Amino acid sequence: MAIPAYFGYDYITPLRHDVYPSIKPTSTSLSQPEKVVLITGAGKGIGRSIVLSYAKANVACLILLARTKVDLDAVGAEIATINPKIRVRTFAVDVTSEDGIASIAEQVKRLEGRLDILVNNAGYTTPWVLMTESPADDYWRTIEINVKGPILLLHAFLPLLKATGVKTGKGTDAITISSIGAHAIRPTAKSPADDYWRTIEINVKGPILLLHAFLPLLKATGVKTGKGTDAITISSIGAHAIRPTASAYQVSKFALLRLGEFVDVVSVNWDVDGLEKMRGEIEGTDKLKMRMVL
Repeated sequence: MAIPAYFGYDYITPLRHDVYPSIKPTSTSLSQPEKVVLITGAGKGIGRSIVLSYAKANVACLILLARTKVDLDAVGAEIATINPKIRVRTFAVDVTSEDGIASIAEQVKRLEGRLDILVNNAGYTTPWVLMTESPADDYWRTIEINVKGPILLLHAFLPLLKATGVKTGKGTDAITISSIGAHAIRPTAKSPADDYWRTIEINVKGPILLLHAFLPLLKATGVKTGKGTDAITISSIGAHAIRPTASAYQVSKFALLRLGEFVDVVSVNWDVDGLEKMRGEIEGTDKLKMRMVL
């Protein structure tokens, strides 16, 4: 399946599809011993892999949000085998529940008193069919999870992220896992989610970096799908795929490199060293920014 050039998929080369030395969380340079990290959609797929990536980077606390307690318990057990010293806090919640997210934010503030990294990973997609062939409630559920969910997380946790950045002097990070579909001519839920992120970026004042990471293989890595037959499979994506573990390591590296200082959007397929080398060419320009350029 050919990807149009305007998607920016191969803007940074070489393209990566698996784990490589620069993103291994077990390396000393990626260790993040005092940090508290919150991940949504943490029970399966990319979310689970992001969790285990941070566990290998020896963070202090992992806060896991997912809909299913059984999945959360399983991931918690995996964390314990990697590093039993990590504090693990799990919350079975629907990310579209305003009261649920607000309650979790209060508990995190009381129990941890800080939040260094927020990863908005939970996602949902309808089958790739015409809108008229997709059940209306299913289509709207996509909007709720992919747009309302991240909005609620940001609304609830931005104050704590900001306070943590001020207190530590090291800054904090908010990362949203988007989709390459957000850059399509006819985007759906991920495009308004990205637009809202841009609004937050303009309004937030403080040591918080906001970053979008877009993934070309969400369906194959644990995103909940709606009713009907899904036309997207691993084989149809082919060479554009990236393994869940590799994408998770990339997301962890993005936070460590503070890439949000000079870009708005990145792809997990991009080589992080190649992106860093292009920093001088990108910084101060409109490259890798989400805005209208006239």
